[in-house]
Amino acid sequence: MKLRLTPCPALALLPLLAFAAPAAEKTASLWLTKNDRSALLSPQAAPLAFGAAAGAPTIEVNDRQVFQSIDGFGFALTGGSAMLLVRMDASHRAALLRELFATGSTNIGISYLRVSIGASDLNERVFTYDDLPRGETDPSMERFSLAPDRADVIPVLKEILAINPSIKILGSPWSAPVWMKTNLAAKGGKLKSECYDAYARYFVTYIQGMRAEGIRIDAVTVQNEPLNAGNTPSMQMFPDEQASFIKQHLGPAFVAAKLDTKIILYDHNCDVPEYPLGILGDTEAAQFVDGSGFHLYAGAIDAMSKVHDAFPDKNLYFTEQMVIERGHKPALDIANPVSRLIIGATRNWSRNVLLWNLAADPNNNPHTNDGGCGICQGAITLDGDKVTRNLAYFVVAHASAFVRPGSVRVSSNYLETLPNVAFKTPPGMVLIVASRSQAQQSFNVRFHDQSFSATLDAGAVGTFVW
Repeated sequence: MKLRLTPCPALALLPLLAFAAPAAEKTASLWLTKNDRSALLSPQAAPLAFGAAAGAPTIEVNDRQVFQSIDGFGFALTGGSAMLLVRMDASHRAALLRELFATGSTNIGISYLRVSIGASDLNERVFTYDDLPRGETDPSMERFSLAPDRADVIPVLKEILAINPSIKILGSPWSAPVWMKTNLAAKGGKLKSECYDAYARYFVTYIQGMRAEGIRIDAVTVQNEPLNAGNTPSMQMFPDEQASFIKQHLGPAFVAAKLDTKIILYDHNCDVPEYPLGILGDTEAAQFVDGSGFHLYAGAIDAMSKVHDAFPDKNLYFTEQMVIERGHKPALDIANPVSRLIIGATRNWSRNVLLWNLAADPNNNPHTNDGGCGICQGAITLDGDKVTRNLAYFVVAHASAFVRPGSVRVSSNYLETLPNVAFKTPPGMVLIVASRSQAQQSFNVRFHDQSFSATLDAGAVGTFVW
């Protein structure tokens, strides 16, 4: 079965069929992406039989040792992504959204989305939900309006929710309204201390407004990249400021409004784990916090484990990373991002993996001026109704189509040239393996005292299901 939206060789996805009850002779199925693009998340016809192991490196999968539950895998549905989707023909958009968000057959089952609270740098213009003439303020949120999102984000989310009502949605602000900021500008600046209460009310009003639209916001991060003042929009918020905002304003405001939306702190790179560690060490702030969010534009992914080890009762989330194809290289460099992000984040306690971003046009538009990302390729490129599936699409699909929400990461030994991660899912076991060798690799997978043998070409990624 082939997708019919645009040509996409070998993209016959049949993940749910692999979860059928096994026959008497136990076998594993393989979905494969090759570096040369000759296979793109393609199911392999020959099953892999469990039996005697060959003399080769072995990945030992142990489902008796369990780690974190998985909430899902997906992308940022930026305002620009939603704008491009809304402009598609309705029937083409419906077919694409089913491919992206439904499960089974030819679909990849995205189960987690991130949206911006107000504009991000991948909107065509800057806005918040309470923009006012210079010199005016609105601490009671009387002029708050979701109108900018009603043009694109809200209708697209409603179509997605009709396909997958249980999808989790994370909201992240790039900036407070400028009248709340020290520099009275969208780019940079900080939140005025006298506006902390108003900004907490802004979050509450947003969550309640989205709920009135039938859209549940599962979690919010307090500030996207709080140490980055270079995006348009952006806003700095240092650890002591975020701690004060959470414990004295945002947390109490959520409690007073009886919101069950989770609060996630930090939402920035792995190079400053001291930021979340400091706030989690403040018991007054930590009582309101579900966990910490991370990006990987700087630092090492094991910073997430450092935070987990210090505060094991708090959750971890991987909230953003750009994955792009540079130039028009014939090779698809999929093993690197799968090993760094899908495997790396989940092996370091993340409950999700979100990439940046879902869709852009052929010129990586839209984005804001003077601080918007001009190189941020979408997981899909939308040229009107024409759809091109890019590297990030396949990176996420190798997990999202198979590791459904509620799955649990289980133990597997890490091999340097065969990084991997294993999950126990409601239907069975899933193992994702990336080949980081310059040559073809043969190896065994051992589970419950039985093994099967497999081979991956250099730079290939395989999802094994049994």
